Amino acid sequence: MAHTDHQTMRRVLRREIAGTIGLLTDEHDFRAMRRYRSFTFDDHATYLKQVEDLLRTRASQGSHTTVALFDPQEYAEFCEETGLNPDIPSSRTRFTAELANTGPTLPYEGQPLTDLVPALVDEAVRQATWEYATTLLARLGACGSCGEDIGRAAFTRASDLLLRILDTALPGEHHLVCSVTGTPETLVSVLHSDENTEGAVQLDEAEALEFTTVLALGIATQSPGGLVMRTSAPGTIDRIYGWRLRGDGLEPLTAGEVFDAYCTDIDSGDLISPESGVDYCVPPDLGPEGQTSRHSH
Repeated sequence: MAHTDHQTMRRVLRREIAGTIGLLTDEHDFRAMRRYRSFTFDDHATYLKQVEDLLRTRASQGSHTTVALFDPQEYAEFCEETGLNPDIPSSRTRFTAELANTGPTLPYEGQPLTDLVPALVDEAVRQATWEYATTLLARLGACGSCGEDIGRAAFTRASDLLLRILDTALPGEHHLVCSVTGTPETLVSVLHSDENTEGAVQLDEAEALEFTTVLALGIATQSPGGLVMRTSAPGTIDRIYGWRLRGDGLEPLTAGEVFDAYCTDIDSGDLISPESGVDYCVPPDLGPEGQTSRHSH
């Protein structure tokens, strides 16, 4: 009887333990891990199926599982820095535990891996973009003429612009894209928001932070860039409009410029048929808040 009670208590305790699984999302990373003898999988599709089965089993038992993006190169560097043997399972466990605190993760909520994997990759890109933009902002230092911290001032300015854009938008679901051209690559950030008829706006805080940081970087470095927003609401056609970065402000794009941007293939330059039921239009007036200020860092 006591033995049965102990088993029951252990099952209950297992449900109290949160777990993290480091996932190799693509074939290239999977092949990189196969150089370790202790990594016994030899087929990526089979590996993904086994991971999904494990996630479902844990969920059926009431256990919470977080899925992290496992990067073989970062793993090798982690083992070298910590003096761990990379070819034993316990080292992979240690690295996965580290990912749970610092890396991109998503909770498993019963969704198929075909949905979870792209979302996890997007989360990794979002986090990397934010970290890179934050680093660049921090390196800018103080303004030579007024002494103000350039990065901090640009972030405050970007926050004000974003709030003004959302304040002037019609109610509905908003999809915003900000792109800033830089070296070595263009940074792109996406933000989703939902505004009800009472004017309450719902935002994902992590998305908003990354979006504002990328916009701030464009402002601080005076880089070419732009911002486009699409608004969707029941019973109305979608509205698309945007701005180009100009100094520390935003300059409205004409309806024709927005149309050209959406109806031109980025890679080939060929024309794309416009969507039906979409209004490519001029953005609302942002007022004095949207204009470039006289002082430029």
